[in-house]
Amino acid sequence: MRKVRMNVQGRVQGVGFRYMTKMVADELEIKGTVRNEDDGSVSIEAIGTDEAMTLFIQKVKESPSPMGRVTYVDIQEYPLMEVYKKFSVTN
Repeated sequence: MRKVRMNVQGRVQGVGFRYMTKMVADELEIKGTVRNEDDGSVSIEAIGTDEAMTLFIQKVKESPSPMGRVTYVDIQEYPLMEVYKKFSVTN
């Protein structure tokens, strides 16, 4: 299983980005969380198979929300991440 932490920048708040990200995660059986940050970015913690994670990252970069626009994604491998049972939207 691959565990990553992402910080996504661009037009990612107020456009349904978190909920559309959850839909993609559920479709790919990715577990984790997505939340808005005070600086206008969105943070994602995600756990999934290598194949699913590759697709998930690609879809996040393309913006799962039609009204969103991703300008930058910082992706870090995060092997010590807690294990999630589902994918959830917070704050």
